[in-house]
Amino acid sequence: MTTSSQRAVGLPSLSLLAVGLLTAVHAHAQTAGTDTPDAQATELDRILVVGQRASRVSNGATNLDLDIKETPQSISVITKEQMDQFGADSLDDALRLATGIQVEQTSTNQTQYLARGFEIKNTQIDGVGLPNGWGVVTNAMDSFGFEKLEVIRGANGLLTGVGNSSGTINYVRKRPTNDAQGQVGLTLGSHGRRRVEADYSTPFTEDGTWAGRVVAVREESDSYLRDFESDRSYLYGVVDGQVGENGTLALGYSWQKADTSGNMWGALSFIDTGGNQLEWDRSASTTQDWTYWNSTTHAGFVDYTHRLGDSWQVKASYNYRVYDHDAKLFMAYSFGLDPATGEGLYGWAYKSPYETRAHLGDITVHGRFELFGQEQEAMFGVSSARSEGTDWYNPTDTSGPQFGALPGFPYAGDAIPEPVWGDRAVYTTLNQRLTRVFGATRLAFTDRFKTILGFNWAQFQRDSTDNAGGTSDITDRNLAPYAGVTFDFTDRITGYANYSYIYQPQDEVDYDRRYFDPSKGTNYEIGVKAEWLDQRLLTTLAWFSARQDGLATYVGTRFMDGYAYGYSRPVDIDSRGFEFEATGRLGEHTNLLFGYTQLSMDGEDGSDTYSWVPRRTANLLLSTRLSGHPALSFGFGGRWQGRISNVESYIPDVPVRQGGYTLFNAFAAWDIRPDVTLRANVNNITDKKYIQSLYSVSYYGAPREYALSLDWRF
Repeated sequence: MTTSSQRAVGLPSLSLLAVGLLTAVHAHAQTAGTDTPDAQATELDRILVVGQRASRVSNGATNLDLDIKETPQSISVITKEQMDQFGADSLDDALRLATGIQVEQTSTNQTQYLARGFEIKNTQIDGVGLPNGWGVVTNAMDSFGFEKLEVIRGANGLLTGVGNSSGTINYVRKRPTNDAQGQVGLTLGSHGRRRVEADYSTPFTEDGTWAGRVVAVREESDSYLRDFESDRSYLYGVVDGQVGENGTLALGYSWQKADTSGNMWGALSFIDTGGNQLEWDRSASTTQDWTYWNSTTHAGFVDYTHRLGDSWQVKASYNYRVYDHDAKLFMAYSFGLDPATGEGLYGWAYKSPYETRAHLGDITVHGRFELFGQEQEAMFGVSSARSEGTDWYNPTDTSGPQFGALPGFPYAGDAIPEPVWGDRAVYTTLNQRLTRVFGATRLAFTDRFKTILGFNWAQFQRDSTDNAGGTSDITDRNLAPYAGVTFDFTDRITGYANYSYIYQPQDEVDYDRRYFDPSKGTNYEIGVKAEWLDQRLLTTLAWFSARQDGLATYVGTRFMDGYAYGYSRPVDIDSRGFEFEATGRLGEHTNLLFGYTQLSMDGEDGSDTYSWVPRRTANLLLSTRLSGHPALSFGFGGRWQGRISNVESYIPDVPVRQGGYTLFNAFAAWDIRPDVTLRANVNNITDKKYIQSLYSVSYYGAPREYALSLDWRF
């Protein structure tokens, strides 16, 4: 295993290499471009290429070309600028900036995203809906390859063909720019964090119709957690351009290798034998020196758009993803700890290689037409997706010290020896297929009153096998309608309402390893969107209500002979609440994002159902430049949540509690030159100590942390 000192030597070399290569490419691009003015591009070229690369409006909620104010759904956007300012270098950190999103890091390598009380099960990449098995939340995914993140809260059946009432995250990839430009950055931070990143885009042809972009990142870090170390390498490249007079083509590929050692599987135990809640050092960890979790993610895509006359176009896309990991894991669980000795923990070791491959093809036709004396819009599409996953395990003797009573906690990283692993065997296979036919139309009856009507027909198929001889083979079909209306009370104020049917296939299993049937239900939302300050500021006030039946809810881990699995139970839940968000510019140099969410949840446990979900949350991002000294900028961020609780898996009668808390972050930046910026970030300014997730009882969040970054743009 690579040591910290070895990694520290390699990083400056990578930084100098990246700077040298990008400087050479930049010089070549400047030379190549001096003889070819942009004016040589034809008007058709300019329209198509700019349309391909320009900042896109969100069509994530409906697959129609609507801006956020016209969309009958709650949408938040986290921009590249906000991610840069607040040092959000992973998707986990970026989504912590968004209104109404809970980032639940349940172990050092696994994260769940929640909205409106439910786990976000589906995502989009560049507006293309992805089915189960395409998640990007195992090991921290780097955010540097994305231009922005769009969070569409509420039911999302029209988007991906499957979904619940939480929402959808749309990851918008970086695309080539029309002019040659680049960036190199270096970050040093707390716990030995070292990061270098590079981004370069340039036209390839004299008329600018073809261009490419490459993004590269290398990050290495220790941690406030005992013995936890991580390193991440990320590479992304994309080429786009014009094909003939009416077509545009884009091809891209990304690769990430994320390695961790000293990782935690499961979390800390907080309840003693007397039913009291214990407290530990923030660095406390149950890990052992021989643990690791190493993963690799490959993702490729190609999309082609063809213009059909002046009003219609067809787009075909293909996405491919491969995820694999190899992990040696160690869990420590308890039925209650002795408060004097720390004894009462039991161990479980597990070696788990895994691989999944997924394919998604999508064709949509989109256009405008005249009806009722108004311009109308419609889209129709079909898609087919499949994923194939295999989970292996390495059997071992469960009578060893790794599976019995452990020393008193906290113990050292070499307290429990690594088991002797047997030959790899298949634990389970899981193959899934999703076929969709979908459509939507926006009908304008007057200049003020518009409706959106949509449908999604989906056929979901799944077959699986497991090491105990169990098999599962199901086919399920579903037709889900979607309806939304908007009414412009004035030029600045729009009211909206929507309805969506909920249909969510589930990968969870019950105590006997049987897969759950899809969860189904309904979702309603009404709201008001208003523009203020000469349309610089947009506010959204939304009321929502949802019913979900048969929702798989995690209970605990079942330990078998040489392997283990998490099991769940079905729960019927009603959720309702309201959200408010204000986003935009307060002045020429001041940006604001403020959000507040309040909800209630009722189910089999009454109002305490899903008690790990905070019923009230708020977030704030405020940044500005000094008008008298525009080279100086600074910003402030905060995130507050109410109290939460949950029980540990094997102590069902005594909950672990976390009181409400607020985390504050800030940055200050100085543009040393127009193309060079020095930025300082500090997170958790007040050094608040808190358990960062009770979705599945977790461990303490990070203490106060610092980072210093230097960015050079050219």
